[in-house]
Amino acid sequence: MDPLGPLRAPQDPDCDVFLTGTVFLDIIFTGLDSAPVRGTESWARGMGQSPGGVANMATALARLGLHTSLAAAFGDDHYGAYCWDVLEQDEGIDLSMSRTVPGWHSPVTISMAYEGERTMVSHGHEAPPPAGPGPFPACPPRARAAVASLVPGRREEWVADAARRGSHVFADVGWDESGRWDLGALDLEHCEAFLPNAGEAMRYTRTDCPRAAARALADLVPIAVVTLGPEGSYAVDGRTGETAEVPGIEVEALDPTGAGDVFVAGFVTGTLAGWPLADRLAFAGLTAALSVQEFGGSLSAPGWAEVAHWWRSLGERPARYGFLDELIPPESAPGPRRRAVPTIGFRHSA
Repeated sequence: MDPLGPLRAPQDPDCDVFLTGTVFLDIIFTGLDSAPVRGTESWARGMGQSPGGVANMATALARLGLHTSLAAAFGDDHYGAYCWDVLEQDEGIDLSMSRTVPGWHSPVTISMAYEGERTMVSHGHEAPPPAGPGPFPACPPRARAAVASLVPGRREEWVADAARRGSHVFADVGWDESGRWDLGALDLEHCEAFLPNAGEAMRYTRTDCPRAAARALADLVPIAVVTLGPEGSYAVDGRTGETAEVPGIEVEALDPTGAGDVFVAGFVTGTLAGWPLADRLAFAGLTAALSVQEFGGSLSAPGWAEVAHWWRSLGERPARYGFLDELIPPESAPGPRRRAVPTIGFRHSA
């Protein structure tokens, strides 16, 4: 399934989406009845490992049929080799701009999922810069879109370069550990769309309502999208004044790791394909909902086969998702999809 198939032309860039960031090895524990208690040992009923960090977003984009290019540093260890092989060989992500750093170990995150949320512990060191005077990545490839994770007070030159080369920049942001929540410190100048969650959006805009926060952000970026967790999402197109709100899909969540990345990937897909704003929100929310029913961050991301299976398994199909009828191929069955497993590999094949 190629969501951009009808739009592709010979002069278009080979890359649909470019992104850069840090690849982690994620180790996820599920089936915990409560948070670990100090001085005790907790046993989890489930465990999985998968590439994490920026790999969550890259995998979600690739599984939705977008040609994805990732520039990242990989550890010179078994974890790094595992992550590289999964992303390049299994997911088809272009790693030609990535590098393995000799003597540098892979960052690791331990994620514990319980009560519909997660707690994480991470360890890692910043990768040493590549040889040469320029920044990494030196020059992003020509692409339809780029995804950036904004950091307050930091200006990423590659984002400006990507925008100048014609890429639509989609940005999210993490929690502001400084507590300042200074909207002016975010480099939104080149962003086509900004997609914070409700807590982040309200803190940055000094509002007490996520919808008011979205309207305030739409004064700064063409499209502001605020995710509302299980309640869905709300978006404002600052150029036309159009607004859209789509409620969330109720599912039994196993592991929310990476769900926000999957949402962004779904919204990017719909935007590049030219869908109406409400359809983009609905698709993004659907893909995020499907992802939390699996565990493993990047490897929980759904593809079109999973979307088709969900749509066809419904007894009464909601009209809000009727646009899927024109997108899903008439014959598509879920094939083998790599999921998180408790080990990065066995020494001997079974």
